[in-house]
Amino acid sequence: MESGEECDSLEEKIKYMSHQFEKKNFAFSDEQKRKFLLLYEMLVEKNKVMNLTGITKFPEVVEKHFLDSILLNRVADLNKPIKVIDVGTGAGFPGLPLKIAFPNLKITLMDSLNKRVVFLKEVINALELENIEAVHARAEELARDKKYRENFDLSVSRAVANLSTLQEYCIPFVKIGGHFISYKSGEIEEELQMSENACRILGGKVKQVYKFHLGEQKRSFVVIEKCKNSPKAYPRKAGTPLRQPL
Repeated sequence: MESGEECDSLEEKIKYMSHQFEKKNFAFSDEQKRKFLLLYEMLVEKNKVMNLTGITKFPEVVEKHFLDSILLNRVADLNKPIKVIDVGTGAGFPGLPLKIAFPNLKITLMDSLNKRVVFLKEVINALELENIEAVHARAEELARDKKYRENFDLSVSRAVANLSTLQEYCIPFVKIGGHFISYKSGEIEEELQMSENACRILGGKVKQVYKFHLGEQKRSFVVIEKCKNSPKAYPRKAGTPLRQPL
């Protein structure tokens, strides 16, 4: 079956998903597979009434949402009970697949649109996930909250923004010695160069750029280590990091 084709029956979906996971060296229990399927069903159903994703065919969701999310294990040890914040999670990616795949993770899903957060809470309850929360907030504000600032081992984001802006959103959440990992396309060199100033100001250092192929997509993980505290002035007020990247 090609990634653009559809799976009709439940059995076809399970067989296809299991095969795709196994090709990337993931071995999940029946319960984990059930949760991935339920996440897919809830995503597609809710997408009928609100814009969550343009990707709805099952094979494409498996590749471009599920696998793309959990391949983070190529650059991070996700088997430990580390604290992770998913900044600008949208429909729950990468945070929800990461939680299903690596139950030990303690995850905060953060998004600025309350309707999406309500959906995320519905999914968390339906999948009976523990040690995960969905928070309605803007990164510029939440990163100034003492409960969240520099309190995470790992900050991740698949949000569509330039790397300078994402660093200002995400690095302040990370404790010293922790990491911010950005999900990016394979063509990242120019963006990396333009974000060097932001990285330095916010206390980060590029540790690794991991490139890989996912189907026909060129993807990369930009791994940034937090080396020193982020100055109190950052992140700047809402909207500024997007309009005026460092």
